[in-house]
Amino acid sequence: MYFALFYRTVFLYLAVLLAVRIMGKREVGELSAFDLVVAIMIAELAAIAMDKIEMPLYQGIIPIFTLVGMEILLSWLSLKSHTIRGIVDGSPSIVINNGKIVERELRKLRYNVSDLLGQLRQNNVVNIADVQFAVLETSGELTVLLKPDKRPLTPGDLGLSMDYEGLPVPLIFDGKVHKKNLDKLNLNEEWLVAEVKKKGLEKVEDILYASLDSKGQLYISEKDKK
Repeated sequence: MYFALFYRTVFLYLAVLLAVRIMGKREVGELSAFDLVVAIMIAELAAIAMDKIEMPLYQGIIPIFTLVGMEILLSWLSLKSHTIRGIVDGSPSIVINNGKIVERELRKLRYNVSDLLGQLRQNNVVNIADVQFAVLETSGELTVLLKPDKRPLTPGDLGLSMDYEGLPVPLIFDGKVHKKNLDKLNLNEEWLVAEVKKKGLEKVEDILYASLDSKGQLYISEKDKK
């Protein structure tokens, strides 16, 4: 019995993990209402199949992947049709327009002023009068656009040109060299070891994390000394 329970738990865990991966890479806060319902139902179906040992596993797996198939189908239909997208995901709502709260939209969304102020603070905005537009997205996140005279200055505003900054490329994880990334940069392990020694370190194994930025600067974070 215990082995069967262990086996079912592992199998259902892998099945749910696969189902979630198939559904796509989105954070919980970015899920639409339909996606959230599907995720909850998948978790509930897995729990039922895990608890009822006498139930054949396929009776738990089929409903899970049926829901995944429905989610993928509706996502595809949403890409093709604005109407279906509006039904499934809803549409963004403007809750602040030119520094004025749109009360009609708040009532329609059952979204109170305290929630609005809280999300404005999360966007580093404390004064509603500074806001040109605030849009409540379908995920529940608030997108805030400040008035032109309240926006932070950028190098472009000052007529300054900036060098391109790409993402740093990881080269070492927990003492292990990431060979694929070295190959992408047309570099080799000999070069990496030599650069590590220039930093005063003898072994790659002593490095927790290392990356190379777009300017060719090598960043190294050592492991804690035992």
